[in-house]
Amino acid sequence: MKQIFRSLRTRNYRIWTIGSVCSNVGTWMQFTAQDWLVLTAMTHHDATAVGIVMALQLAPPLLFLPWTGHVADRFEKRLLLMGTQAAMGTLSVGLGALILTGHARLWHVDLFAFVFGCVAAFDAPARQTFVGELVGEENLSNAVALNSMSFNVGRMIGPAVGGVCIAEIGSGWAFVLNGASFFIVFISLQFLRVKELFRSQHRSRETQGLLAGFRYVWKRPDLRAILVMLFLIGTFGFNFPIFISTMAVQVFHVGAHGYGMLTSIMAMGTLIGAALAAGRETATFSTLPVGAAIFTGGCLLGAFAPDYAVFGLALVVLGISSLTFTATTSSLMQMTSDPGMRGRVIAIRLAVFAGGTPLGAPIVGWVANHFGARWALGVGGLAGASAAVVALMFLAKANESGARDRMASK
Repeated sequence: MKQIFRSLRTRNYRIWTIGSVCSNVGTWMQFTAQDWLVLTAMTHHDATAVGIVMALQLAPPLLFLPWTGHVADRFEKRLLLMGTQAAMGTLSVGLGALILTGHARLWHVDLFAFVFGCVAAFDAPARQTFVGELVGEENLSNAVALNSMSFNVGRMIGPAVGGVCIAEIGSGWAFVLNGASFFIVFISLQFLRVKELFRSQHRSRETQGLLAGFRYVWKRPDLRAILVMLFLIGTFGFNFPIFISTMAVQVFHVGAHGYGMLTSIMAMGTLIGAALAAGRETATFSTLPVGAAIFTGGCLLGAFAPDYAVFGLALVVLGISSLTFTATTSSLMQMTSDPGMRGRVIAIRLAVFAGGTPLGAPIVGWVANHFGARWALGVGGLAGASAAVVALMFLAKANESGARDRMASK
């Protein structure tokens, strides 16, 4: 147990984690309210509309890719995060006020999702790489896994609270409360001891270029393979709001409480996956095909689930496998990259992973509308299987290359 939570021995990381947990709970409250609002209040169960909102929110990391990672590497991350957190908090409160006063329309939600995504595009690379400054290189893998655990604590609690919020006091309050949670992070950043941060130095002039991240990744076959897998699963597999909301409404016919509970059940699985990741000494590439294969199994179990309980079990499997996959890719890409390039490498990771959703979410939503929610899950399973094949092909090629090198050295 001590091994799992070893990064929390660092004071700065403890303060950061408190703020992150509060923010993550608020974020998942808002996501739950946003999807439910679009699906049931602003459209007549239109999964494509939910996919469009997701696409607008996740497109900016791809649109601003050359700049987001460069900013994270060039500017002080703590100050950058204070700015982005304050901006996202203001946006959430603003849309919440529109909803509560009855003035919100679908185009407002779409516009908010895009602007929010623009700010988040600059926030995410800085936030993910800031972990290294909080704990140093030795505990980086553990801190990345604990960050995932914090995210999924919010994912477990937030949707359930969001479901209650929707049913009892209205969707708008979920946005307002999420706005308040961003300001908690803002305050936590002010309490960090700046002198105790592990600041990294840029190692060469090449790392200063705006496009250096692309050149760096292109020279690394392992990073390219990870990005291909992330694109496949991120584009067609990680459309959980569509999977869960359409299965809840079309197949099991449950209300807001039941919908929120399904998202929380999945978060339980991701929390288990985060604990397993935090307990590992280090991340290894061989974990990726296993995680992708289990993800495929979870999608198929969900697609054939005969009732609500079995679907909940499938979501636990999806939670464990998805967290295993994402935490491992994040750890590997940070640990094996030059510290001066991490912001750009992670920005590329986020752009490929989340940026594929604007392509995949409307397609998966269309499949759910025209063929049913179960077929949409089948698309996710196919994406996971394809990612597993990519990982196995890379490992086979790496083993073959290693064998040739050993033979040449004899």
